[in-house]
Amino acid sequence: MSAKSQEMAAVAKAMVSPGKGILAADESFPSIKKRFDSIGIESTEETRRTYREMLLTAPGSQEFISGVIFFDETLRQSTAKGERFVDFLTRNGIIPGIKVDTGSKPLAGFPGEEVTEGLDGLRGRLEEYVRLGAKFCKWRAVINIGAGVPTPAGIHANAHALARYAALCQEQGLVPMVEPEVMMEGDHGIDRCYEVTVATLRQVFNELAEQRVVFENMILKTNMVVPGKKCADQASPKQVAEMTVRALRTTVPATVAGIVFLSGGQKPEPSTAHLNLMNSMGVAHPWPLSFSYGRALQDSALKAWAGKAENFLAGQRAFLHRARMNGLATLGKYSESMEAAA
Repeated sequence: MSAKSQEMAAVAKAMVSPGKGILAADESFPSIKKRFDSIGIESTEETRRTYREMLLTAPGSQEFISGVIFFDETLRQSTAKGERFVDFLTRNGIIPGIKVDTGSKPLAGFPGEEVTEGLDGLRGRLEEYVRLGAKFCKWRAVINIGAGVPTPAGIHANAHALARYAALCQEQGLVPMVEPEVMMEGDHGIDRCYEVTVATLRQVFNELAEQRVVFENMILKTNMVVPGKKCADQASPKQVAEMTVRALRTTVPATVAGIVFLSGGQKPEPSTAHLNLMNSMGVAHPWPLSFSYGRALQDSALKAWAGKAENFLAGQRAFLHRARMNGLATLGKYSESMEAAA
């Protein structure tokens, strides 16, 4: 094993350390604007910087946060004291990562489906991100569920792009976080989500193998198996946990370094409870199961902060609570009673 491969393996293992997970702080400009609109503040470079500093510098967060996914702007920003965020995290034992896709667009000829773009020029961008201090990357593929959707061609287009991205990352010594997200939008039941998740993950790992991606040096970020938001029959937490684990055991090679879940629109407490149930089944999984949440980690902190300087510490406390709850869930030691005790 080369030195570069050994380093990637070490980074991937550290990303899913017991009791820890990953903060997704990689919102695009339109996405962060929507979040700031919800608390009535303007999205500017300085408000975004201040908000991210609140999250990134929360005292004690390194106990529960192993890594942070940055947006390009944030990777280049610094704390109010002038220390680069990347350097601050590294000094505190948290691994800096970067989102490298340029967003999903309609897939030509396939109404209702999307494909993620950003492969053009990616090798050069990755070289720059290595110089800036990033250790891992993320690329998200969107898989919608609807009438006749997704098609095999739509799944293939996204799986192929994910695999090419992952191969380019490993070429540069960066750990690829491979994120195929089966969306929660719609009225489909949990069985339909299971079917699409299995088909998607199976195709993704076929493509990864074709592109000679080393599974030990990558992280899978994926959705939980849940019914659509508009489905009349919402599944129990136990059903979500069991069907999610079944889908993963059916499709994900045991050599993959770890699996982290996106919250995908779930509220904070259910996303924590689902993760906890998966880690308290009484059976050993082939890979660590952890979290890489955005809204589910940030929403309470965003509301507590509300864009006001005097609420900075309150925002950090709210973030730290959610990080702690999810850290416990990776160990199967979370309970709802801990929420009330906060």
